[in-house]
Order: sequence, then structure tokens, then C-alpha cells
Amino acid sequence: MSAPIFTALFAAALVVGLLLKLWLASRQIRHVALNRSVVPAAFAERITLAAHQKAADYTIAKSRLGILELAFGAAVLLAWTLLGGLDVLNQFLLAWLGPGLTQQLALLASFVVIGGIIDLPFSLYGTFVLEEKFGFNKMTFKLWLLDAIKGAFVGALIGLPIAALILWLMGAAGDLWWLWAWCVWMGFNVLLMLIYPTFIAPLFNKFEPLQDETLKERVTALMNRCGFTAKGLFVMDGSKRSAHANAYFTGFGASKRVVFFDTLLKSLTPGEVDAVLAHELGHFKHKHIIKRIVSMFAMSLAGFALLGFLSNQLWFYLGLGVRPITADVQGVNSALALLLFMMAIPVFTVFISPLMAQLSRKHEFEADAYAVSQTKAQDLKNALLKLYEDNASTLTPDPLYVKFYYSHPPASERLARMGA
Repeated sequence: MSAPIFTALFAAALVVGLLLKLWLASRQIRHVALNRSVVPAAFAERITLAAHQKAADYTIAKSRLGILELAFGAAVLLAWTLLGGLDVLNQFLLAWLGPGLTQQLALLASFVVIGGIIDLPFSLYGTFVLEEKFGFNKMTFKLWLLDAIKGAFVGALIGLPIAALILWLMGAAGDLWWLWAWCVWMGFNVLLMLIYPTFIAPLFNKFEPLQDETLKERVTALMNRCGFTAKGLFVMDGSKRSAHANAYFTGFGASKRVVFFDTLLKSLTPGEVDAVLAHELGHFKHKHIIKRIVSMFAMSLAGFALLGFLSNQLWFYLGLGVRPITADVQGVNSALALLLFMMAIPVFTVFISPLMAQLSRKHEFEADAYAVSQTKAQDLKNALLKLYEDNASTLTPDPLYVKFYYSHPPASERLARMGA
């Protein structure tokens, strides 16, 4: 393939993908706005018109912000690639540091820092304007800044060594470097799943053992009934940052933990908490977690293999606006290959996202069915309705938008399945 042809393919995929996303977002806004004035009949007895309208307004506001982020993100991507931004940054660092691993790590770190600064206005607006407007933000600027500093420190502490190892493998492990790099990457991800609950998550939130003995007995009995063991039951101070409610499992193997947001426990009855937990247990019962990990392993293997091929193709660099160090690509900056790959692949894979979303929704239906078999269906229905209301999730999303994006089925479909 020639560089001009690849440039044309990249530009076409970027434009088509952007137009598709903008069209879907506009459909979502119109559909939600058209159904804003009336609560759907299936929810009329439980959801007030005020709550329904708040959810509609919140969804529309987030979608409009999302449209701006999409357009801005496409412009930034073009600036990094075809307009030469990444090439300028690379040449600057080469002149300063010379070729080598230090320059490559500096290129990766600079890209991440610059990207974070570019995205900063959207992050601040989303947290302190949009979320604040709808009563969800509980975070002070001081806490936000502290989180950002901690995140940067943890990211550098973990990311730089793994990046250095992969970059070294790219230059020293021969033609099959991508296979060795994949093994390192998978080992790193498994290690991260093991250490995240104990060492990383507590840097950002407090996790206290569940104190409610009655609820603890109910939850323990449910887990025993389902054949599930966990290292502990914890309550997270989610209300410190947001009014949104949730519950989740974290960890892997013996390090698994059950974590409840404090906001969740405040809004649900014990029976409803049981039902939400049973839904999460359903994911384990149907081996959804293992399936997702295996699929992640398979996709990452394919990704590393593709990167191994592209990193040796001159047209890949030139087609994305970057000059390799040498004309024959030998000794090229491996960090360039990584960055270009991470920027280009989402442009081409956006069209398969509906398949992944559909699979995720199928898993959610299966988890709901399992929860209904282990707890009261009405408790799960009540819990879902409370969570939809508390999180201001719209009850009337655009059907096509749902098929393309939603990892969870909309409330109407979930409750209809339970009724059936």
C-alpha cells in the first residue's frame, strides 16, 4: 500500500465515523426531547414527570457536550497526524535528547501530558458545570486537583516501566517482538487486577467494611447460595465525589471484593440490594467476566500482531504525517508506531462497536434473569427504577442510538424481559 492511499483511507474513515456519531447523537437528542413531556406508560406509576424531565434534560446536555467533544477530538486527531503535530513533537525531542529509549519515553509522556491539557476544559466543564447543574457533582476543586495529581503519579509509576519494557522488546526481540510484548501486556493486566483493589483504589476512595450486620447476613447468605466467595464486603465513599449510585465487584481470584457505593445503600432497601448484587453474581455465574477477559486477550493479541506488521511499513508512518528516522524504517522510533497505532485503530474499529454493545446487552439480560431466579423480581425492578431515577438515566433513548452505544439495555426492555 502507498502512503497516499493509506492517508485517503484514514481520512475517509475518520470523516464517515465522525458523521455517523454526530448523526446518532442528534437522533438521541431529538428522540429524548420529543418524549420529554410524558412519562412512558410502563413507568407512570413509579417515575414522576419532574424526574423524567430531569433525566431528559441531563441526557440532552451530555449529548450536546458529547457532540462538541467529538468534533474537537477529530480536529485534534488531524492535528496530531495529517497536519504534522506528532512529527513536530518527535523531531523536537530528537534534536533535544537524540534517538534512544529516553527520547521514546519522553515522546510517550509528552503526548499523554499534552493530550490531558487539551482535554482539560471538557473535564472541568463536565464536572463543575454540567454535573453541578443537575446536582450530581459533590467534588471540590481541591479534591479534583488532588485526584489528578494522584492519577498522574500512579500512571507514571505504573505506565512508564511497562512502556519502557515494551519499547525495549520492540527494538531487541526480533520479528516476533509483538508476541513477547503481548505476553508482558497480559501479565501486567492480570497483575493490575490483583493489586488494584488493595493498593490503587484506596488512594482515591475510602473503603470500609460493611457495618450493617443484617444486610451483611443477607448478602453473605445470597453469595453462599450462589456459590460465590469474596475477600470482603466494603462500602465506598462515592458520595464524596458524586451523587450517582452503583455497586461492583473488583479484583481477581482470591482478591475479589464486593463494593457498594454509600449512595446505593442509602437509596435501596435490603431486598433491592440483594437483587442488585444477584445481578452482578449472574455475570460470574454465566462466566461473563472470564469471557470478557479471554476476548480482551484475543483482541489484544490481534492488535499486537497488526502493530508488529505496521511498524515495519513505511507507508504507515508517512500516510499519517510522520517521518521515520531512516528511509528504510530500520531503527525507527518505536514510540511513534505505538502512538500512531493507538490513534489510527479507533478510527477503523468504530464500525464494529455495535457488535460489542449487542454482546454486552445480551450478558446484562442473562444477569437479570439469574438475579430474578435468586431474588424477588419485584425487588430487582424497584432497584433498577430507583437507580435510573437517581442517576437521571433517560427512559426514552433513541432505539438506533441504543443499538450502537448502549452496553446495558434500556429500562423498558429490561423490565419487559422480567415481566415475561
